[in-house]
Amino acid sequence: MTVSNGDKEFTNYIVDLMQSIGPVSAKRMFGGYGIFLNDLMFALISNGLLYLKVDAENKEIFIKNKLNAFSYMKKGKECHLAYFQSPEDALEDPDIMNSWAKASYAAALRAAAKKQQNIPSIYNKD
Repeated sequence: MTVSNGDKEFTNYIVDLMQSIGPVSAKRMFGGYGIFLNDLMFALISNGLLYLKVDAENKEIFIKNKLNAFSYMKKGKECHLAYFQSPEDALEDPDIMNSWAKASYAAALRAAAKKQQNIPSIYNKD
């Protein structure tokens, strides 16, 4: 799947907008882009829309703001990932984006920590 120039421009804009939280970068993935900070994906861009990472601690605010969950079709079934659409005002205001991006990065950090806890250690004799 190819990525349009509009998607590339939007992605560059989002990366620039999020620089206030750190050295954010984008990587092409599955016809869209993953948005990363410190090698940890905390947002994605698909079909010209920005989606931010959610978990139990921040998901409710996305629902309260009536923001849509990211979904895709796989073998005729709708699949969901832990990402919700960014609010429109965050796309236009660096201060608002800073808050949403930080919260999503925090969700990604919690998910990574949880995943790390679930990896069995070769040194663990339990």
